[in-house]
Amino acid sequence: MRVFGLVGSSGTGKSYQSIGLAMEMGISYIIDDGLLIKGTRILAGTSAKKEATKIAAIRRAVFMDPDHAKQVKEAIREESPESLLILGTSISMIERIIQHLELPCAEKIIHIEDITSHEDIELARKQRREEGKHIIPVPTFEVRKDFSGFFIDPLRIFRVWGKGRHLQTLEKTVVRPTYSYFGKFFISDSAIESIAAYNAQNISGVSRVLRSEVQSREDGIVIELEISLVYGNPIHKVMEEIQENVVEQIGYTTGLNINAVNVTARRLVYFPADKN
Repeated sequence: MRVFGLVGSSGTGKSYQSIGLAMEMGISYIIDDGLLIKGTRILAGTSAKKEATKIAAIRRAVFMDPDHAKQVKEAIREESPESLLILGTSISMIERIIQHLELPCAEKIIHIEDITSHEDIELARKQRREEGKHIIPVPTFEVRKDFSGFFIDPLRIFRVWGKGRHLQTLEKTVVRPTYSYFGKFFISDSAIESIAAYNAQNISGVSRVLRSEVQSREDGIVIELEISLVYGNPIHKVMEEIQENVVEQIGYTTGLNINAVNVTARRLVYFPADKN
């Protein structure tokens, strides 16, 4: 197995740049912040961004927990990758990851300054410092199940590769870690219920939202909606639109993992209610 390292201080855009670098080097596997990533999938590990403190995040990122390291080592053995890119804030951090995962020594260390401009690095630092934005180099759908309750937003990048000008789409995820200096935040069920009711009410064919309720679970939330519909509209289509709109808007505004949106039509009315 060939091992490579990408080094850059915190907030310089390593995760942002890592997929493009891996593609250029023909590397399919990345280790970043406690995760083993292949292409657009998380294969094993737990993200350091989920930890409650920065110290715990560092320990997670270098695989100091034996169970965490064992899980990733087993996944590496099963996958048997030809090459692997490890991200770290320093050469010593990459060496510690290699030690804990029992990997071969890195044959080449690449510095973030070698693959991106000073302006891009400063922009990444500003976003980290002022907005608490962190990047995970996989699509949002892949991390949402593990990051319920985080602010999650997709970042889609279009790049042209090689002489043939092949267009490549890279999707990455912006998250706000638990250990962010912004502190903890809580979203009450009543706020989510109001958002769900508002977005359901705005669907054409809905007369009124009769009930909106949220059931919180460890892996996400379930939203229950009861509505009255205006006679003459295709019921099945209206209810599907409600589900799609509520999932999209609550997912975007809260970052919560939505397990289900259950919609029940309780009555039909001949004239729509005044929505103002």
